[in-house]
Amino acid sequence: MVNLPDGNGDAPVEITITYDEAGQRLDKALALLAVDIPGLSRSRIAQLIADGAVTGDMGETVTETKRKVKVGETFTLDIPPPQPIDPQPENIPLTVIFEDADLIVIDKPAGMVVHPAPGAVTGTLVNALLHHCGDSLSGIGGALRPGIVHRIDKLTSGLLVVAKSDAAHSGLSALFAAHDIERRYLALAWSAPSRADPRLAGITGVSFEPGGWVRIEAAIARHPNDRKRMAVAAHGRHAVTRLRAIETFGPPEKPFASLLECRLETGRTHQIRVHATYAGHALIGDPAYGRPRVLSEKLVAAEVSAALHAFPRQALHAATLGFCHPVTGQTLAFEAPPPQDLHEIIAILQRNDHEMR
Repeated sequence: MVNLPDGNGDAPVEITITYDEAGQRLDKALALLAVDIPGLSRSRIAQLIADGAVTGDMGETVTETKRKVKVGETFTLDIPPPQPIDPQPENIPLTVIFEDADLIVIDKPAGMVVHPAPGAVTGTLVNALLHHCGDSLSGIGGALRPGIVHRIDKLTSGLLVVAKSDAAHSGLSALFAAHDIERRYLALAWSAPSRADPRLAGITGVSFEPGGWVRIEAAIARHPNDRKRMAVAAHGRHAVTRLRAIETFGPPEKPFASLLECRLETGRTHQIRVHATYAGHALIGDPAYGRPRVLSEKLVAAEVSAALHAFPRQALHAATLGFCHPVTGQTLAFEAPPPQDLHEIIAILQRNDHEMR
């Protein structure tokens, strides 16, 4: 059980050991119970213990990371405020799709981090925007993420909108909170989702809709053993993804890969990647959720199989972004074609199908 302080969630945090964690070493037990608190990884908790920032039931300082915990023990974590990161403007080329006085829409390349964080304080989209926009970025997001109202993963390419005025920031935030934003992604996945697949039909939270859409409603939370990953979990945050195959590769009755159209009803961290994996169709190249597939040489040329397994990132692209301009009221819709790497791997798959016929 975790008790957070009133207000903004800063220290101290009280964590009480439950039956499930009894007998675990202290750092692991606290990490398991604090899985939904940003920044409290197992290594971070171990550092807090080493710094004397963790106390026990009687107010004593706890210093032994490996000590075993008991049911009912309560530990208080005195978490210092994060050190602010002051991003600096950097002259990094940007692909600007749209810009006015209130907002800017960017086609972000794969490999670019959206906002600075420990370990990635330069070369981010925020650094580039500070150079491009100067002082016009909205300040509501604070020093760490000025103007940022949503993000896409470092290794995901595609469209992202950033606020340049406080009015736009407030309005865009409200649109995202109300799920009143159109977001369409393209993804390459292993095999293909199908209504005829009894395995897929039997997965909890999966349903089928007209037009070939597969609806996945499954809550998402931090992975209990790896805080860099997310996972479907009953105690997680509500999440809904719709996806369908718009092109398949391999035999029609059993394709080995597919090009998916994905639409988000909610916007959780790694949502498409987690839900696609949950449905049994992990994205090609996904370093966190995918795994290599053995492909028959009768279906796939050896060089094609090698290209699929060597694809260096999750094959995911934010292709469409649509919303009502929060200041002018104008209906805006933007599209970005797949980048070169994704375009090339799709072309390879199409050629393979043609040659294997």
